[in-house]
Amino acid sequence: MLKKTPLTALVAVLVIALAAAAMPLTAQAQAQPPATTAAPAAPSEPAAVPAAAPAKAPERATEMVDNPYGLQALWQGGDIVARITLAILVIMSVGSWYVIVTKVYEQAKMGGQARQAEKSFWRAPSVRQGAEGLKSGSPFRFIAESGLEASTTHTGLLGNVDLNTWVSMSIQRAIDNVQSRMQDGLAFLATVGSTAPFVGLFGTVWGIYHALTAIGIAGQASIDKVAGPVGEALIMTAMGLAVAVPAVLGYNWLIRRNKNAMDQVRGFGADLHAVLLSSPKSPSPARG
Repeated sequence: MLKKTPLTALVAVLVIALAAAAMPLTAQAQAQPPATTAAPAAPSEPAAVPAAAPAKAPERATEMVDNPYGLQALWQGGDIVARITLAILVIMSVGSWYVIVTKVYEQAKMGGQARQAEKSFWRAPSVRQGAEGLKSGSPFRFIAESGLEASTTHTGLLGNVDLNTWVSMSIQRAIDNVQSRMQDGLAFLATVGSTAPFVGLFGTVWGIYHALTAIGIAGQASIDKVAGPVGEALIMTAMGLAVAVPAVLGYNWLIRRNKNAMDQVRGFGADLHAVLLSSPKSPSPARG
């Protein structure tokens, strides 16, 4: 029995050591399940990102809302007087731009005709050949033909008028005719420039009157009820100024360009007058 005692003690020591070594592993096995249970909670963080996306929905909704005020509302909500006033302003604006564009084109065309007359007319052997070399419809050809006709028809009762006076009168009448055609449309620009602001002001007064009447009937004088109708009425004044300013500026600009063009026409007429008087004349028939 005494010999077996050390062996028994050695076995007991080994059992105790194995038990002590197994205890940390058991503790680690018990600590791991909470970590596995906490892992599914991680997707809760990305879930907050889709939740923030619906916050932009009100902004998109406000961008798609139509503006209840403006020209379209002014036209649809206005009466017959407001619509006629708006149509008059539109007609004035279209007419003004049409006159400005056409007059600039005519003036540029006349400048080219003046350069052509300067190059070809004075190099011709005679006044008639020089006039025939100019383009049809050219004011310089019209003046040359008028002066040539005056110098060749100085007979009969016209023969009692001095040739210098008769040719001068004929050329001056032709120049005045050209100047009259150059001024076509400028009166319309002057009318639009002086009346368009008052037409717009009339539309504003009429719109404010109806806006205040509607507010009085509704019995509500809040800012949202007043700002919209009154703002639409003020658009008329802005449109009147937008129509008048280009008309006034275009009128002054075209007047200056006309002056430069007519200076060239008058210079051509003066030179033509001198050439016609210095050219040899055929003898006039004897008077009985």
